[in-house]
Amino acid sequence: MSQKYDVAAFIWPSYTGDEPRSRIFWPEGYGEWQTVKAFKGYIPEEKWPRKPLWGYVNEADPYVMEMEIEAAASHGVNVFIYDWYWFDGRPFLEQCLDNGYLKARNNDKVKFYIMWANHTATSLWDKRTAELGVPIWDGAVDRKNFDIIVRKTIDMYFSHPSYYKIDGKPVYMIYDLANLIRGLGGMEETKKALDYFREETVKAGYPGLELQLTLRSEGTMNETGFDAAFEGNLVDAVHTLGFDSVTHYQFAHFANLDRDYLEILEEAKQEWAKMEKMFNIPYYPHISLGWDTSPRYNKLTGAVVRNNTPENIKKGMEMAKAYIDSHKNLKAPLVTVNSWNEWTETSYLEPDDLYGYGYLEAIRDTFKR
Repeated sequence: MSQKYDVAAFIWPSYTGDEPRSRIFWPEGYGEWQTVKAFKGYIPEEKWPRKPLWGYVNEADPYVMEMEIEAAASHGVNVFIYDWYWFDGRPFLEQCLDNGYLKARNNDKVKFYIMWANHTATSLWDKRTAELGVPIWDGAVDRKNFDIIVRKTIDMYFSHPSYYKIDGKPVYMIYDLANLIRGLGGMEETKKALDYFREETVKAGYPGLELQLTLRSEGTMNETGFDAAFEGNLVDAVHTLGFDSVTHYQFAHFANLDRDYLEILEEAKQEWAKMEKMFNIPYYPHISLGWDTSPRYNKLTGAVVRNNTPENIKKGMEMAKAYIDSHKNLKAPLVTVNSWNEWTETSYLEPDDLYGYGYLEAIRDTFKR
């Protein structure tokens, strides 16, 4: 059954031990669940430890994903955005998508698309060394690797009947524009690479490529210096490279999160308005569920969102719905949500022993009435 709105939740594909390289971060062999399971909390009001109602499941198991797809679809989450990685000339953590979702027999109920998480990987993922922030793998790629990624993406993912499209064009999101430009060798080479991606997508039988970018703070939009030969700022770069739309990945990228959730929502609304004015392409509204990265660290670290109850999350969802309803220039009724399962950032829809299915019910009651 179709619905009027496309509610797209990011998936962090680390809750599986199927990737051998993940053992350097989580040696017990079941992915970052190791960190979640061990965390006892640093302040009582955060109500840790939290436990997943579904257990510490392997999300690269198609039978597990069939269960999760049913839960998502019945609550109005009808798109998954998979974080997708490429380090040292090969994919990383792709099993969650390739073996879990793609082999699930009911993946026609929830569509998917890819966000290439092309940031540099650090020791943040390993609780033993998280505070050091040591680089592990560079997320920037050269043109040779870029072309391999393009071919794999078109052949393996765009061709799947459940791949999410806007006006028939496969949607592809890029996380870190500066890293993309650095790896490809400047603005001119990046434009050539993205044009090649578009051309190959058209050759494969699609009307085009819907290229999407995740944004940071308003301040970063005015940054320059990622290419000495290019005088414009990041906004200019987005337009020059021909991106088709923008959204956010996390409220943490533009707001102070060490406060009440309703205050953060007000700032988010203001941020959406700013992005509208800065870009001549559509901005799709984004809602984050919370923020507390303490599970990854050995002490209380950074901001903690307060009062992000299901009732208040519902207000955020209603805000996104109102934005979509009032913006007729949007090519799709799309809202991005952080996230399906970011347990170690405490921003997840999956049910737990604190709120049960409360967050999912907030989406259902907003978008499936």
